[in-house]
Amino acid sequence: MAASCPLPVTPDLPTLRANLQGLLQFLRDALSISNAHTVDFYTESVWEELVDLPPETVLAALRKSASEAEAWPSETRPLVEAEGEAGENQKAVEFMNMKKSHEVQAMSELISSIADYYGIKQVIDLGSGKGYLSSFLSLKYGLKVYGIDSSNTNTHGAEERNRKLKKHWKLCHAQSRLDVNGLALKMAKERKVQNKVKNKADIEEVFNNSPTNQEKMSTSDTLPDFSGPVISNIRNQMETLHSQPHQEENLCFENSFSLINLLPINAVEPTSSQQIPSRETSEANKERRKMTSQSSESNIYSPLTSFITADSELHDIIEDLEDCLMVGLHTCGDLAPNTLRIFTSNSEIKGVCSVGCCYHLLSEEFENQHKERTQEKWGFPMCHYLKEERWCCGRNARMSACLALERVAAGQGLPTESLFYRAVLQDIIKDCYGITKCDRHVGKIYSKCSSFLDYVRRSLKKLGLDESKLPEKSIMNYYEKYKPRMNELEAFNMLKVVLAPCIETLILLDRLCYLKEQEDIAWSALVKLFDPVKSPRCYAVIALKKQQ
Repeated sequence: MAASCPLPVTPDLPTLRANLQGLLQFLRDALSISNAHTVDFYTESVWEELVDLPPETVLAALRKSASEAEAWPSETRPLVEAEGEAGENQKAVEFMNMKKSHEVQAMSELISSIADYYGIKQVIDLGSGKGYLSSFLSLKYGLKVYGIDSSNTNTHGAEERNRKLKKHWKLCHAQSRLDVNGLALKMAKERKVQNKVKNKADIEEVFNNSPTNQEKMSTSDTLPDFSGPVISNIRNQMETLHSQPHQEENLCFENSFSLINLLPINAVEPTSSQQIPSRETSEANKERRKMTSQSSESNIYSPLTSFITADSELHDIIEDLEDCLMVGLHTCGDLAPNTLRIFTSNSEIKGVCSVGCCYHLLSEEFENQHKERTQEKWGFPMCHYLKEERWCCGRNARMSACLALERVAAGQGLPTESLFYRAVLQDIIKDCYGITKCDRHVGKIYSKCSSFLDYVRRSLKKLGLDESKLPEKSIMNYYEKYKPRMNELEAFNMLKVVLAPCIETLILLDRLCYLKEQEDIAWSALVKLFDPVKSPRCYAVIALKKQQ
């Protein structure tokens, strides 16, 4: 191990199981709300069946809770955050949008810290997608990264994107050299002029060395002072170039100065040690940049295509597999739990950092139990306790777990009108066409529609139904019928949003308990890694193995 330091104390397995028990007790009464589908809200009288209060009462209570929450001090910042983040004024990274930039910076910093802790150089990025995290880990931290994705298109795209990124990186190196040399040349020219001035002053002093002339005029009265602000300003620019404190974190590429600490140790070569102040750099940064320099000629990020399951043999995919970390940024569905299973079953993998997403795509062991099943390893549940309870969330509840409470609380409201349109459309389809279940989907056509009437016409056409049999008046009658009950739908969706963190917590605690059950795990925890408004799936499941 490269470093020895105490890790934060985390809840033990009995404590987590007690938390799970209390959560299940609550969800047994509330899960039916999360499992109700908004499309069937009016056709199945969902509000009357599940909520025994007027919608106005529910909305008032939720608004009161929200206002009280705002009165308390803001939530503690995530346990791990990227350094030097510029908040609202931070510019978008050239190769990533703001959300992805925020995620990649925070997660890569954490991964780098874990790699340093173990003295590990190899990282396996499962579900690497477009390769943003992998590229950042390799270019910034000099780690050897294998990015594995099931999509050949993603792999080829990641290769091309990484090629462009490396090219841009080299251009930044070259630009930094130009900036340094240009400033040094400017300093040399200024000094040459200053020397000329000084020589001229010396000559004038020789020829005009009389008390009368010195009393009449001094050289400072007629010639600019190059020994003061001008040279001082240039020196300040040079010092700024050499001591930017971690401004590379935003990776904007627009200012090559911000990349100075990412460059190899020999990327910036001063023209003269007398012209450029010595660079003060920590030994850690020097070593990191040396490593980056040594590996700059090799491809330390390798995108690979492979479909990963819980039983995947990494040695068949990676020939030079060594002690490594396994990571995943927003691994979809079963890939997140499979990442943890692969971690526990491979001795070479010393640590894992997994941020999952798309809970609705998880396979559930105790869902649809009447169907014949051949699958042995399921996405949920993973831990013994929930397996013993034979707990099932249901697809709709897992879908609602993806709702973003923090975004709604921050003012990014729910699309109530579009949900209302869809729920009323379902009642029209049921009454006028006799269809209760339909394999086809309406899709996202709300934004293209000018009115409810236009929405219904477009939707019926997309579903392959004869819209000519419905006159305009009939369609608008449905709208007028349900318009006064729109607040029911709004209140119900807000209840689903409030319940979303409970279901997500259940899924995450299940994964954490699974890790706590393993004998060779030294430390495991849930870490709030991202700002939940920027990135709602913000929790990382982290585990470290015992040292042999």
